Amino acid sequence: MKFPLLSIDGAKTDSIEISDKLVKLKVNHKLIKFVIDWQLNHAKPRVAKTKQRNEIKGSTKKIVPQKGSGGARHASRKAPIFVGGGVAHGPKGAVYRLKKINKKVRKLALAQSLSKKSIDENLFVLTDVKKEIKKTKEFNLFLEKNKLSNVVIISDENTLKNINKSARNIKNIKLINDNGANIYDIMKYKNVLLTQSSVKNLEKRILNEKN
Repeated sequence: MKFPLLSIDGAKTDSIEISDKLVKLKVNHKLIKFVIDWQLNHAKPRVAKTKQRNEIKGSTKKIVPQKGSGGARHASRKAPIFVGGGVAHGPKGAVYRLKKINKKVRKLALAQSLSKKSIDENLFVLTDVKKEIKKTKEFNLFLEKNKLSNVVIISDENTLKNINKSARNIKNIKLINDNGANIYDIMKYKNVLLTQSSVKNLEKRILNEKN
């Protein structure tokens, strides 16, 4: 599928061909949500931890006879109903982050998120910026001219260095390296702006079955 190339200086440019396996897939919203939940689960540190019944140190002796006391049946003082016993259904720390997702599934979800933006006509491609842009006004003018707002910019390393100073202070704009391209940021922002080189890098990353 062909996409027109945008340029900072407004000069006329050619189009770029992006693989249909990246921008024309059928979107599975449940899969995308599943991977976003996994990503957020790993991003947030789980530090709250309570001891379960099996983690309490102490005697396991049965505190009252099973029958004859007229009261309830109890095993040991480790039961959650006793002071000093284990906590029932409390936070378990990092154990919540044990969920794993196959790498191929993550790649598929990333491609589908790009396809979703392409279907919604919110996916754009920028020519590689080879000269440093120091003024925020200049980059903001480019965004206004192309009616771009609420944008995540997925850039190659060289372009990122050249536009970082001019773009980082603009409201609702996020700059990320193509190595860190992720579904959460793509779906969080309305528009996605890829650089010319980052398109090639993403195609290698997602379509290469060996990685």
